[in-house]
Amino acid sequence: MIAIVAAVLAGTGVALVIGKSSLLPREFQFLQTRKGTNHDRRELQQLTMISVLAFVGGAGLCLMIFGSFSPALLGGGFAAWLPIAARHQRRLDRREIARDAWPRMIDELRVLTSSAGRSLPQAMLEIGASAPPELRPAFAEARREWMLTTDLERMLTVLRNTLADPTCDAVCETVLVASELGWNDLDRRLTVLAEDRRVDTRNRSEARSRQAGVRFARRFVLLVPLGMALAGLTVGPGRASYRTPIGQFAVVVAIACTVGCWCWAGAMLRMPTEERVFPS
Repeated sequence: MIAIVAAVLAGTGVALVIGKSSLLPREFQFLQTRKGTNHDRRELQQLTMISVLAFVGGAGLCLMIFGSFSPALLGGGFAAWLPIAARHQRRLDRREIARDAWPRMIDELRVLTSSAGRSLPQAMLEIGASAPPELRPAFAEARREWMLTTDLERMLTVLRNTLADPTCDAVCETVLVASELGWNDLDRRLTVLAEDRRVDTRNRSEARSRQAGVRFARRFVLLVPLGMALAGLTVGPGRASYRTPIGQFAVVVAIACTVGCWCWAGAMLRMPTEERVFPS
């Protein structure tokens, strides 16, 4: 009963914190909904409900195994955090894969500005139309800025600020300098840039493939301790040992170590972030 009450209070707290983006760490500020986006609001409500249910499930499981409040609260909190972390990781993975499209987009930009005779602003907006879905909102913002101001530099600034991507910075800087200085070798520079990005994309794709086995093994960080805890119920006095003061302390430390190892493994698997050469 205590765990259920705690779950309700935790769910309310999660909803309140999510509603205030300033209270969230930067890596979780994606939970803040954008104004007027019903899809995001529904997605946020679903994520909140899943987190609450995960808290109830995790707390109930820990309460069933260990028979005390402290491990149940700690385990439930970790279970409630997992859906949020999983969603954030999926977004990062999709964005990483979307960035793999930059070599193709640069080649398309080169063809549009040379063979097709498009102007630089028009060519930039056209490659945005065929960009992956994760990149299209940024190009839509840039298109809106161009329609309002017809200022190429401001349009590229909006695009760079929205994507915050090193490849986008390089492309925008190349296009901006070409528009101001009238480079005759823009075609060659874009070819070199596309090849450089293609090599980087190939290396990062290979690194992600090599991490597949490690990501699978990371799940055992959770499964093995859980199995050992269940096996402990059948050894000696079983659950009664978990309820002793020493047992409670050992359980809390074990859960904290499991969470720490899970987070540490995630940090080790994180792909290195390329520094932006032209930050805004």
